[in-house]
Amino acid sequence: MEGSSPSAERGPERPLLLRPGALRELGALLEPAEPLCPPGSASPAAPGELGTALGSASPAAPGELGTALGSASPAALGELAATLSSASPAALGELAATLSSASPAAPGELAATLSSASPAAPGELAATLSSASPAALGELAATLGSASPAALGELAATLGSASPAALGELAAALGDFAAPPRRERDGAEPPGRDTALAAAAAERAERVGAVFLLLLRKLEDARSQTSPGTAAAGPVPLRVLAHAFIFAVTHKDERPWTTARSRAVAQELLERLVQAAGCGSVEEFLRGKEGDEEGRFGAVMGLLKQELTKDTWKCNPASKDVFSWALLRVSRPWLCPHLERVLPPALLLSDDFQEENKVLGVRCLHHIVLNVPGADLCQFNRAQVVFHALYNHLYSREAPLIQAVLLCLLDLLPVLERCQRRQGQGRATSPWDQVLQLVLTHMEAEHRLALRRVYAGTLPAFVTRLGILIVRHLKRLERVILGYLEVSDGPEEEARLGILETLRCTMEHAWPRMPCRLPVLLKALLRLLWDVHTERGPTPEPVRAALLHGATQCLILLDRCCQGQVKVSRGSLLATRARGRLPGPGEGKSGLPAGYQGQGKLSQGSLLAARPSPLSAQQSLDPPSPDQYCIDK
Repeated sequence: MEGSSPSAERGPERPLLLRPGALRELGALLEPAEPLCPPGSASPAAPGELGTALGSASPAAPGELGTALGSASPAALGELAATLSSASPAALGELAATLSSASPAAPGELAATLSSASPAAPGELAATLSSASPAALGELAATLGSASPAALGELAATLGSASPAALGELAAALGDFAAPPRRERDGAEPPGRDTALAAAAAERAERVGAVFLLLLRKLEDARSQTSPGTAAAGPVPLRVLAHAFIFAVTHKDERPWTTARSRAVAQELLERLVQAAGCGSVEEFLRGKEGDEEGRFGAVMGLLKQELTKDTWKCNPASKDVFSWALLRVSRPWLCPHLERVLPPALLLSDDFQEENKVLGVRCLHHIVLNVPGADLCQFNRAQVVFHALYNHLYSREAPLIQAVLLCLLDLLPVLERCQRRQGQGRATSPWDQVLQLVLTHMEAEHRLALRRVYAGTLPAFVTRLGILIVRHLKRLERVILGYLEVSDGPEEEARLGILETLRCTMEHAWPRMPCRLPVLLKALLRLLWDVHTERGPTPEPVRAALLHGATQCLILLDRCCQGQVKVSRGSLLATRARGRLPGPGEGKSGLPAGYQGQGKLSQGSLLAARPSPLSAQQSLDPPSPDQYCIDK
């Protein structure tokens, strides 16, 4: 090391220069060292002696060491790297302790050294940290903890002025070091992978989270505390916040690559990020404060862009979770400027073959539809693309997916209808009719209770939206209503309650077409009342009351639509109950008792009180007992 010793008399100050390979060789020292040097090389005690020498050196020694490294020859640096690589772990520990106790000016001189380094230096430093061992991260945290705020402020300011992406590269290297284990392009685990990799990733995440927390704290201290003669440190770089946010969201929830400790560290880091940005919530952190301040969502999506392509989005199992978690926290009007970035990944997720990814993608699409203006959705035919993607999912047989798709379509179809209206297309090509026709076709033959509940729960909204145009589908809708009223779907009776609501909406909007359907609908409603009253199953009493109330409202509305042609007689009900059954299909021409000639005669005046209009049956009535209903003989 003779050639690297500083001269006694220095000339004019010159910038410190590091050759491009110096940082790479120095970074290799972070790897677990093994004796690689040949016999005759430096002894293992050399680093220890170097540490002792540095410990007893003057405060200016680190600066001189930087000057020496800057002017050292490539052979000298190679010898130094070989010496340190063959050192024992104890010697390296002494060296780390010595460097951590160096004078406060050392980080500032290190900053000056990095500022004059080659353009490839930040990339080499990032590559070095990404391949470092967990012990190296611990030493990095200890070094950051012992450094003064002013020194770190100088380091941050110098890195920012020399290369704006330097701290971002450092944060990216830390995030890559703690990333979950990679997968194949189809999302499958590589063959022969050890299950211990997930536990190792969680351990690395704990250490990286601690380093992120310490780095943010030091940068905040450097911003708040400035020493004379030093420039004030600026805010935390945007890329550092974005990388730290992605790391925190990746590890904050229960996943195969997380543990309780790593989740706690990630949650603490997320809270620290919100505080460092001066925000009150994660939503404000992403969208920005009120006014012209730009949020961090754009920076996060910029970093996720390479991870959310068609060929790479399944390689990192956390990318979709980070994307969806961040997207669902950005609302109107802050989401519109990012539409081009968020729409392709959402469509990509919804087009996957796994049900979990499909549901996640449809929910992201629904959030986009709700929080982006319709004019922007119609531009470049985006709404039509989303509609076709959702329409193809209606052929699926998974209840969670069908429910998410129908809810999204209910908000998308009005936007698409207005778009077609502006383009001059008539109502005959309305997508509402196209969707409802397919839904009714599936409902008529559906036997799975979960799907029947989903269909029946969303059908009233479609009927209400179509209005009088529901008459186009009355034949098929009538068959669906009759079939669903006959079959019980469990204790909660969700399908029956939904169909009763559908029948009520249908009679309100298409009441002129109800008189010709009076016999069929009256028979179905009375049969439902009798079944609910006589069957003593696991159905709770509130559900039974809701069924009776819904059927009562439908009977009242049916009577108004038919201009008072429905009559109820208590005495005839007692005679019918004496037979122990309701009238069967063989009694009368229309399947009702022989005395009924297509129109029931009711004698209870309370149900036939004067009503102003057939469409005003909105009064709340207590559900009466089935004893009040019967068909005259």
